[in-house]
Amino acid sequence: MKLFSNTVSTLEHALNYSSAKQKVISQNIANVDTPNYKAKDVSFKAVFQEVTGQSFQAKRSDARHYDFSSRASSFSGVVNKPNVNYNENGNSVDMDKEMADLATNQIYYNALTERINGKFNSLQTVIRGGK
Repeated sequence: MKLFSNTVSTLEHALNYSSAKQKVISQNIANVDTPNYKAKDVSFKAVFQEVTGQSFQAKRSDARHYDFSSRASSFSGVVNKPNVNYNENGNSVDMDKEMADLATNQIYYNALTERINGKFNSLQTVIRGGK
């Protein structure tokens, strides 16, 4: 059954993305002093493709060419951050960047929960007959 024309489902997927991003940021902060730790991030594009079920089809003219779908099935959306600077111990966690990402993700999460609460409050009002 589709409630609100898939809005609740879309909000649920967005909450899952925000939750995954929160976990990755927490791991990065926890490993700020771990030598050779590479900072990670959640790829919105990969999560979006998982949710929509769409994947790119590779046009292969030779059997030795790689197929995109085989890589996408093992990909969970968590990637190493590209273009980062490394500390002297090989760690790439930037605490200022992680704290900014944490605050941004918290604002995003709060906006999503307020939106989904509004949807359920609307449903509750309808069930009560507008009272």
